Amino acid sequence: MKILSIDPGLSCGWACVNAETPATCSVKLYFFGTWNLKGNRFEGAGFRFLRFKNYLETICINGFPDFVVYEEVRKHLGTDAAHCYGGIVAHLQAWCEEKKIPYSGVPVGTIKKHATGKGNADKETMIQAAKKLWEPEVEVANSDEADALFLLRYACQNILSSK
Repeated sequence: MKILSIDPGLSCGWACVNAETPATCSVKLYFFGTWNLKGNRFEGAGFRFLRFKNYLETICINGFPDFVVYEEVRKHLGTDAAHCYGGIVAHLQAWCEEKKIPYSGVPVGTIKKHATGKGNADKETMIQAAKKLWEPEVEVANSDEADALFLLRYACQNILSSK
């Protein structure tokens, strides 16, 4: 089963694994990174969504995922952040519907609690938890990657294990 996790935002964390069972869902098999969806002054605001769809298509060049999971945010500190998040999630859901890929959102607090034991952990705590769990095998560059990795780990343990 190939699972793709997305941490939606202008700095969009992602992680992907192809695993048969939860036991084979090891960080050694994860592919992950960050997509920059920020525009420049020569692009319209819609370019970020075109760029996002292009990233999705590129990562799936060797086959589409069997399941997509994304971080579900219920509260944003600013209107612009809420609009960007909503647009990214809308495009992700539409893409999944078009490809007939099941998808689900996982609340932020659930991911943070899974990672750190605290549902309100800050960005630095998430990074430290990722480093503690996975270094030196993998190097986590930022909180977006940490979130996507923990989201993928959560999905492996809670989705693969139920199938």
